[in-house]
Order: sequence, then structure tokens, then C-alpha cells
Amino acid sequence: MILADKIIRERKKNGWTQEELAELMNVSRQSVSKWESAQSIPDINKVIRLSELFGVSTDYLFKDEIEEPEFVDTEEVAGRKVTLAEAHQFLRLKDKTSKLIALATVLCMMAPIPLIVLGGISSQYPHTLSEMIAGITGLLLLLLIVTPAVAIFIYSGSQTEAFHFLDEEIFETEYGVTGMVKERQKAYHGTYTRNNIIATSLCILGVLPLLLSSFTENEVYIVIGLATLLVIEAIGVAIFIINAIRWESMLKLLQEGDYSRQMKQEATRTNGIAAIYWPVVIALYLGYSFLTNNWHTSWVIWPVAGVLYGAVIAVVKLFQKNN
Repeated sequence: MILADKIIRERKKNGWTQEELAELMNVSRQSVSKWESAQSIPDINKVIRLSELFGVSTDYLFKDEIEEPEFVDTEEVAGRKVTLAEAHQFLRLKDKTSKLIALATVLCMMAPIPLIVLGGISSQYPHTLSEMIAGITGLLLLLLIVTPAVAIFIYSGSQTEAFHFLDEEIFETEYGVTGMVKERQKAYHGTYTRNNIIATSLCILGVLPLLLSSFTENEVYIVIGLATLLVIEAIGVAIFIINAIRWESMLKLLQEGDYSRQMKQEATRTNGIAAIYWPVVIALYLGYSFLTNNWHTSWVIWPVAGVLYGAVIAVVKLFQKNN
């Protein structure tokens, strides 16, 4: 098998187009096309670069008699090393999963809406809809909405599982990775700022329907106002999530901000707190809501819990710093 065929084989195995391989190699698409059609041969430096991208030995690429790739370990003994190809793949996956995670979050935030609306109708018109039927139907619809959301969360996590080490481990990057990520970060900065403004505005203005509905004594209008609030807030949160995941994916590769080497060392101390704190909050939320059937106000626990969590982490970090 000649070099041209091997380039085609390894490129397709990695799922790259000629344009994508050309970008990774810092050459034109026409150059890649000529390599694959055997009209020209890449120089020694380009072949070495191809071997690094494909994760194969240079002997495999150079020697026609070697038909099967000889894979090489790109991970150094001192720690992991992220290649340019891996960085591109990670950013593509995070862009894809950011939308999926945002969708799943929206479903979770909107899941209580049927229960809230049906509860309001049964309260205002008990002869039309009994409280028991409203509760059972609302809970059934809640489960039907939450179930696919959970499936989306699990699927999204599995897509980027191979890159979980970026969150917690200290790693090195191949030449060119930092420059590529910084260019993307610079190009995205304007969009990042604009999306944060839009999301913040939606979260603030989302309370208007509830405030307007509070002027009436009809409970149906009130729960519709609350449901509208949840929809608007869910859209705002979805924009926040997509924006944050895309931005944080670049910070992870650059090891900056919350993903700096120092922060990673501190994160191992606070992860245990989160593992205890949030399950307790969920248990309190569900327990209180089921016992009181006060779903239309019990949601307040989430913003309160979020603020308290930040305070708890700050206190723990201060304590660790002083000791």
C-alpha cells in the first residue's frame, strides 16, 4: 500500500474531510488532494506531522510493504499530551453536546409546568378537574418529560468521556494547540458577551408574567404566569449553558480560569462537598414538594441553594487557605 492510500485510509478512519486535514496540517486542501492522488509526496516534516496526527509510526507511512498501521503511544510518561487533532475533536464535540445539554436542561425546567397548570385548574375549578386526577396526570407528564432529558444527559456525557481528564488533570499540549484555541476564543468573544447579555435579560424579564398575573385572584392566570416564567427562564438558561460550555471548552484546553493548574488542585477538595450538597438539596426539594403539594413555590429552593453553595465553597476555601 503506497503513502497516498495510507493517507486516505487514516484520514477517513479519523472522520476528517480533506479540508479538515489540510487545516490540521496547515496546508491547502489542494495539497492534501495531490498527496492522496499520488501527484505529489509530502516532505519529511509533513510525513512526521501526519504520523503524529494519525497516531501511527513513520515507518508505516514510509514503507509500502507495511500494510497495517503501527500505532504509537502519544501519551508521555510525565503526563498526558493533547494533540492538535484531539483539540479540534474536543471543541467539535463540546459544540455538539452544548446544544444537547441545553435541551435536556430546558426539558427539566419545563417538566413541572403540566403539574403546576393542572394543579391550578383543579384548585380553581374543582368540579371540572379533581385534585387527585390533576396530581397523577401532572406527575405522569413530568416523568415523561424528565426521562428523555436524563437520557440526553447520559448520552452527552458519554460523547466527551475520553476528555474528562481535561477537567481535573494537569496536561501538556502539542505545538499549535494554544495558538489555535486562542484564535477561536478571540473570534468567539463578541458572541460570548452578546449571548450573556441576552440570557441575563431574559432571566430578569421572565418574572414579568408572574407579576402581571398576581393582580388577579384567578389561580389559573397565576399558574399560567408561573409557567410562562419557567419557559422564559428555561430559554435564558439554555443560552447560558451553550455559551458557557463553548467558552469553558476553550478554557480547559488553555488551562485558564477555573481550569488552571492551581484550580484543578483545589477542585479535588471541593468535589466531595458537591457530591453531598446537591443530593441533599434534591431530597429536600422532592420531600417538601410531595408532602405539601406546594410545587408552585417550592422551586425557590434552587436559586437559594445555588447562592448558598457558592457561600459554602467560599468558606471551605478560606478555611483551607488559613490552615
